[in-house]
Amino acid sequence: EEQFPFNHVGLTSAEAAALLVKYGKNELPEKVTPKWLVLLQQFWAPMPIMIWIAIIIEIGIQNFIDMGILLLIQFTNASISFYELNKAGNAVAALKSSLKPMATCKRDGGWQVMDATLLVPGDLVLLGSGSAIPADCRVNSSEIDVDQAALTGESLPVTFYKGDSCKMGSTVVRGEVEATVEFTGVNTFFGKTASLLQESNEHSHLQKMLMRIMFILVGLSVSLCLINFIYLMAEGEGLKESLSHTIVLLVASIPLAIEIVTNTTLAIGSKSLSHRGAIVARLSAIEDLAGMSILCSDKTGTLTLNKMVLQDDTPVYSPGENQESVLVYAALAAKWKEPPRDALDRLTLGSVNMTFLENYEQTEFLPFDPTIKRTEGTLRNLKTGAEFKTTKGAPHIILQLLNESEKAVIEQVEADVTKFGEMGIRSMGVAKMDLKDGKNEWKMMGLLTFLDPPRPDTKQTIIDANKFGVNVKMITGDHLLIAKQTASVLSMGDKIFGSENLPMLDPETKQKPANLGKTYGNLCLAADGFAQVFPEHKFLIVETLRELGYSVGMTGDGVNDAPALKRADVGIAVAGSTDAARAAAAIILTEEGLSTIIHGIIIAREIFSRISNFITYRISATLQLLLFFFIAIFAFHPSSYQPEDSEDEWPEYFHMPVLMLMLITLLNDGTLITIAYDYAEASPTPTKWNIPALFITSTVLGMVSCFSSLLVLYILLDSHDPNGLFAKIGMSGVDYGQITAAIYLKVSVSDFLTLFSARTGPKFFWQVRPAPVLLIGGTVALTVSSLLSIVWPVSEPDGIMTEGLSSNMGVFVFVWLYCLVFWIVQDFAKVASYKYMYHSNFNGINDTGVIGDIVPPKDSLV
Repeated sequence: EEQFPFNHVGLTSAEAAALLVKYGKNELPEKVTPKWLVLLQQFWAPMPIMIWIAIIIEIGIQNFIDMGILLLIQFTNASISFYELNKAGNAVAALKSSLKPMATCKRDGGWQVMDATLLVPGDLVLLGSGSAIPADCRVNSSEIDVDQAALTGESLPVTFYKGDSCKMGSTVVRGEVEATVEFTGVNTFFGKTASLLQESNEHSHLQKMLMRIMFILVGLSVSLCLINFIYLMAEGEGLKESLSHTIVLLVASIPLAIEIVTNTTLAIGSKSLSHRGAIVARLSAIEDLAGMSILCSDKTGTLTLNKMVLQDDTPVYSPGENQESVLVYAALAAKWKEPPRDALDRLTLGSVNMTFLENYEQTEFLPFDPTIKRTEGTLRNLKTGAEFKTTKGAPHIILQLLNESEKAVIEQVEADVTKFGEMGIRSMGVAKMDLKDGKNEWKMMGLLTFLDPPRPDTKQTIIDANKFGVNVKMITGDHLLIAKQTASVLSMGDKIFGSENLPMLDPETKQKPANLGKTYGNLCLAADGFAQVFPEHKFLIVETLRELGYSVGMTGDGVNDAPALKRADVGIAVAGSTDAARAAAAIILTEEGLSTIIHGIIIAREIFSRISNFITYRISATLQLLLFFFIAIFAFHPSSYQPEDSEDEWPEYFHMPVLMLMLITLLNDGTLITIAYDYAEASPTPTKWNIPALFITSTVLGMVSCFSSLLVLYILLDSHDPNGLFAKIGMSGVDYGQITAAIYLKVSVSDFLTLFSARTGPKFFWQVRPAPVLLIGGTVALTVSSLLSIVWPVSEPDGIMTEGLSSNMGVFVFVWLYCLVFWIVQDFAKVASYKYMYHSNFNGINDTGVIGDIVPPKDSLV
């Protein structure tokens, strides 16, 4: 330590630049994906790959018009995805930029305020009251009081003297000194724990679920396409014709907007959260927040206010004294005419009636010193002229000043201190010495009791969290007695344990213990909280609960919380957090208290409901189109239905122009963005993905639509039969070109009506009213689709006869009424499928993920 090179003059810009190259910026390295790579990634995912395959086939059969349409769809899809991702990333970058710490540094002989990330070892910095310590620094001279609550959880400040090392993440609360930067970035006290903060590169639950759905749909599509292609080739169709039919199946299987709509819904939801004081740094954290069943919360500064508050209990040991007089004596042992120097001064001077101090003059003052651990004032009463001394400090220090004859008082004070300590309440001793007769005897006046109280809204927040099925656990580095007392006040339960039985990382490899969840799972689940824990304890508690399959949230504000914040499914940095905590968190609160989290849970579950309903719809719509065109190839041969008087030759197999399919996708999926604004109900319990149940619902919806599409195709093809349905209801036969337009109308209308059924979950479509914006979007899409089916010109896109229904409006009305009838049938089938799944608890659909009562292991009871 003696060899540390203190700097008293500062660095030059050239020296600093050289050191910056050597040591790097004063920040933890972040893995940033280049924007060009993010854009390219939008072209290389299961759905875009399907479009590329379709484009290649179109090139192979020299259908350049459809190839152009597909390329347009591909680039539009990628551009929107990139825009949404980039917008979210820019918002996070702007947030982090606004939160960057600043430092006062001496460069080129002058003091300047600069970006703290540009500090280098050897820099001369100014550490003043209220400023954050920008790097690990050595104090050049004098002394400062530093609040290390963010590092250690200790509420009281620590005094640093010449040569002492104060750590980045702390805050100066008293004094002003010059200091020399010792370590920056990854070499700081916090930076050395960076191994705990590395990105796990795990996909979110939502990403995993979307990937599974996409692979299922892609696998089904490829299988059906191959079967379709082989069948057509075996029937004697040419290669070009077979590929043309196959491309329709391929395009029909691509749920283009599934990721766009999902990401946009999350982005819009993040704006709603920001209005509630929560900034989302990672969009998928919204889905994790909806499913969060355990919330691990730091105590100091999170559950509590992180400031001393005087308690009503004030034991007195001299006749005639009371809390008011003891407070006056304590204030007289401080510099009451100057700003408070520490937390105890703020407590005392903030509670005393200052008018009572006007009658006294302070002739001498002994400031707090680590060797005596108390403050002392020498006073003169301006009215009586009497002189006396007062002192305040830790009770055991003050008791050492008393004479042995005060044994009874000493014993009583010790008993009272112990009693308050068991309740988690701290004590400060106050004594007085009358300067007369030369006796110089200290008399104990009383004890001032104080604690770091819970935030006003914390208890209600915990009650609300429990009501929504979220179990809150306190995880703190503070003393066990204080943790128990805080838990008692907040009604958090009495199972607060020490850290003795908690696991630790391997000292060499820094790896977590094997079978973490199996070994420590019951203990972590049963506990209402843990006290006297280290940062890695917090990290491993979160990891243990995650191994058990729970979605875990972690709140915190300090450097010591950062590893656990990073590892949690939902890391939440509370208002006033350190930069380290903000960087590690997925959600950053900008308002005091935890009540924002409850609003966040409700909003997140509403968002989850919207996304779940949309995905149910999108799977059903894909299944409807895919299976309809697949079955139609085998089941219907239009040429066999061709009337004798038809001038046009009807095709051997039914399929639809690619342009029509793209219009269905663009109109329906394009307006589906409005689902992000739809009304939704928040689940009363944590949400989770149940893919089998989701596919059951989607399949029921899709099969009803598919069946109705196949049935109406048969009715239309058979419309020239004198004994067919059309003849019986007095309608004339339909030309093949208009059959194509009618099926386009039917598929479009059914596709969007299916959304209005899917959006209500297990309820009937009329039981949950849609948002006006969704109604408008649906009306626009249905109107445009209807108009296109009417005015479509006589043409042969992809060699398929197509003609609008303007000359046969009876078919138009028939298709619309037909769709409405089957929509009602579809909705009743959906509700019935939900009732069956709930009744049989299909794939655990009734399981909520809420923690039940678990008895902790005997050796964990402390």
